[in-house]
Amino acid sequence: MANSDYAVPASRVHDILRDKGVNAVTTVPDFIQFALHDRLRADPDVTYVECAAENQALTTAMGMYIGGLEPIIMVQNQGLFNCINTLRSVGIDGQTPLVVFAGAFGREFSNLGKPLAESRRVMVNRTQPVVEGLGLPFYHIETQDDLPKIATAFDRARADKRAAVVHFGYYPAWT
Repeated sequence: MANSDYAVPASRVHDILRDKGVNAVTTVPDFIQFALHDRLRADPDVTYVECAAENQALTTAMGMYIGGLEPIIMVQNQGLFNCINTLRSVGIDGQTPLVVFAGAFGREFSNLGKPLAESRRVMVNRTQPVVEGLGLPFYHIETQDDLPKIATAFDRARADKRAAVVHFGYYPAWT
């Protein structure tokens, strides 16, 4: 497969978010998800808030949820590691059904199509075990065939009243 085969269309992800009622985003903008950031920032039906740190993105999203919005959080895998305690307090103890989109910053092209655990980069090969170690569901998006996992993440987070993580293994395409 070519690298571009791993680039899921940002337009399809955006459609799934609309179908799931997402109307707000908190983020520390990440390099991996630029195409999706661009679409969501331009959507007049989405409240888009850039935060200074991942902890702030999580707690702001919690406030949005309490206030009646349906937010997502968008960060890099490194940022997810940065806010583990806040993720625990908001997404587990606080029983807030938030979905976190994490981009796989640093993933090698040679690792595409292979298990994340085989990556030479710690931030890539440890993201899934850390998230699952917290007892949270982890949904890896590798190709367009994986896109239904995004809706599943929302359903699971809402049913369990816990956070869920959607992990993008490659840049979403600008289409």
